Amino acid sequence: MTVRVTLVSPAMNAALREARFDGDAPLDRAGERAARAAASAVPGAGLVLGGPSQRCRETAAALGLAARPEPALTGWDLGRWSGRRLDEVGAAEPAAVAAWIGDPSAAPHGGESLRELVERVGGWLDGVGGEAGADRDALSVLAVVEPSVVRAAVVHGLALPLEAFWRLDVAPLALTELSGRSGRWNVRLGRPLTAPQGL
Repeated sequence: MTVRVTLVSPAMNAALREARFDGDAPLDRAGERAARAAASAVPGAGLVLGGPSQRCRETAAALGLAARPEPALTGWDLGRWSGRRLDEVGAAEPAAVAAWIGDPSAAPHGGESLRELVERVGGWLDGVGGEAGADRDALSVLAVVEPSVVRAAVVHGLALPLEAFWRLDVAPLALTELSGRSGRWNVRLGRPLTAPQGL
């Protein structure tokens, strides 16, 4: 069975502006305004999910979505680094940051390794066909998720080397579409979620 999975990255917040490991920070006013303005461009889906972070929940609400929280779509658990700025962590723990970036199995922060993140998100992606297929009208899934989840889904879906994760950028309020099934995914990357012209 072919399933279409559309991942929407959340709107901007202060943590993203400050290159901070997001400690479940809320949207800022500009992010909320941008999400509200894009609401009319959200594609329809039979099943609407969301990551449980505050930023994902607030983005979904601003987009007019009643998204069901999905624990498997939680953002990357960065342990004791959560809420801290990347430059602060890099200055205090340069060897740990180098290990984290260089070794997909490393988790010097005490949270998830990159490998664990991709396995978790990939397991959800490969299983979503069964959940969506329970309702023939739900062969399309839309989920508002953290950028790390989008990147992990693309790495898994295209069977990329784990290191490719670091080379993928995900803009706020961008759509990434995966279509296919377990073991065979096609990807359409980074379409901005913008309201149609003339509205």
